[in-house]
Amino acid sequence: MSDARPYPTIQVKTELHLGDCLDVLVQLPENSVDLIFTSPPYADQRKATYGGIHPDKYVEWFIPIAKEMYRVLKPTGTFVLNIKEKVVDGERSTYVLELILAMRKLGWLWTEELIWHKKNCYPGKWPNRFRDAWERLLQFNKHKHFNMYQDEVMVPMGDWANSRLKKLSQTDLIRDNSKVGSGFGKNVSNWLNRDKAYPTNVLHLATECNNKNHSAAFPEELPEWFIKLFTKEGDVVLDPFMGSGTTNKIAQRLRRNSIGIEILPEYFDMVKRQIEPDQLFLFESKTPYERSKSEKANATVR
Repeated sequence: MSDARPYPTIQVKTELHLGDCLDVLVQLPENSVDLIFTSPPYADQRKATYGGIHPDKYVEWFIPIAKEMYRVLKPTGTFVLNIKEKVVDGERSTYVLELILAMRKLGWLWTEELIWHKKNCYPGKWPNRFRDAWERLLQFNKHKHFNMYQDEVMVPMGDWANSRLKKLSQTDLIRDNSKVGSGFGKNVSNWLNRDKAYPTNVLHLATECNNKNHSAAFPEELPEWFIKLFTKEGDVVLDPFMGSGTTNKIAQRLRRNSIGIEILPEYFDMVKRQIEPDQLFLFESKTPYERSKSEKANATVR
């Protein structure tokens, strides 16, 4: 008779905070988060939604937030920043590059840059350029050694393996150094009898086509890929710019704890209706917009 027992079910919770992300971040414990995955308002865009930050002011605005994220992230954790390029007066803005340099001065390691290729992006043309079909995913870490579960994001080998691995030469059976003198080499035989391979740093994902009642919702596959890569069940995922709550919903589905922070009450209310109520913890405070309204109303009464 077997005495094997089922693995205990991990109880996860989702914390949703209504308020300015900087106000909320300072209240979170240090070294408490395993993954930060977020997409803040892009420079000078979504003005109707979030007011917009000019590219020249973006680094100044973001750095205090980056300091708090550095504090709350575990030494083994990862921060992934989804951010988009900007064109100003017909020239590429350098605000993303300036942000990377400023982050490094804070102590962040710029470990990797991944690209999200929007494979369903429709074409466009401007006088001096074409439409962007990609966005940056900047990976930052506090230390060189961090948690990473690469096997969780492996992909099918692909059709190339059917022909390339069918008949190997003697060169394929050893480490073959590059013929161009780069110093790199490969052993093709390492891929024999494998049905999966590790992906590249380019993610080919369609943009979100369904109506999420948010102007800049990203596809569910995007946070899912990074949550699988950098966390395990029971870990904590933080999105300080929650928006439509995609990161938190995927984290809950994958049995991760999560924290979402949103400044706009309408998005906060929308997300809290979509999270399982028995796993939901709400923290509400007046946002700058609500404080501004209250101050104007009080001024009118006086």
